[in-house]
Amino acid sequence: MPSNPLPVKNTIGDKIKIALQYAMPKHAISRLVGKLAAAKMGWLTTKLIDVFINAYGINMGEAKLKKASDFETFNDFFTRELESGARTIDPDSDSLCYPVDGAISQQGDIVEGKLIQAKGFNYSLTSLLGGDSRTAAPFQKGKFSCIYLAPKDYHRIHMPMAATLREMIYIPGELFSVNPLTANNVPNLFARNERVVTIFDTEHGALAMVLVGATIVASIETTWAGTITPPVGSDIFRWQYPAKGVDAITFEKGDEMGRFKLGSTVVSAFAPNMVEFAPEAGPQTVTRLGELYANLILANNEK
Repeated sequence: MPSNPLPVKNTIGDKIKIALQYAMPKHAISRLVGKLAAAKMGWLTTKLIDVFINAYGINMGEAKLKKASDFETFNDFFTRELESGARTIDPDSDSLCYPVDGAISQQGDIVEGKLIQAKGFNYSLTSLLGGDSRTAAPFQKGKFSCIYLAPKDYHRIHMPMAATLREMIYIPGELFSVNPLTANNVPNLFARNERVVTIFDTEHGALAMVLVGATIVASIETTWAGTITPPVGSDIFRWQYPAKGVDAITFEKGDEMGRFKLGSTVVSAFAPNMVEFAPEAGPQTVTRLGELYANLILANNEK
């Protein structure tokens, strides 16, 4: 089984926060926040954005639109585009880049079909990907990474390498917060929250990118399907895509593939013997879109 960090003790305040996570109507709150975030409220929207910028110390100098008044809605601000040149994509075709700005929560080997969540918590790869063992099979004994996007971060998601989309899966679920406190205390967090699973073919093996929803995450978008908003319930939705031809959906390294309307977490899974994480990458490492994250093992062996 994967090794885990030792458990940490929670304060009384931490315990109250966790209890509230279980008790509060997370879906109702998230949908309400989503409607407010999409509303055009003029000066009030501008004021809320200004408060958010100041509270989280957001660097608007790297955004394409610089002023709070440039955005019609809070969602427009939260999914803001960066100006040209704000991020440089690692040019090496034998490496993977970070897909987002954020911080690594966990990374490592997928052992006996399990991924590390935190302090003694492991969760199932098959459950994460929707419960179908055939979907999970290409990633067994591979590697995984989990990157948390804080509210201050740029919230568009990009491709770590060139790939072709083969499948998208919408999985309904809970909307727990995915911050470190919750990750340390709620079992199976990423496999129980609402999420969108994307499966890709690459020249070096299968790649999965799981966009995990969270409390007040209004929705998750992809560049090919727009906002993913199936009805909340128990049904899993699947979409298949062709590997070749005019209808194939292909990406180059660094291309945008999706975005969060209010932030969350991206869990990636890689086929066995596909990648080796950079030595400097590990839990708590701050990630910056486009910078080196991992090297392709097969590519290095071929040199």
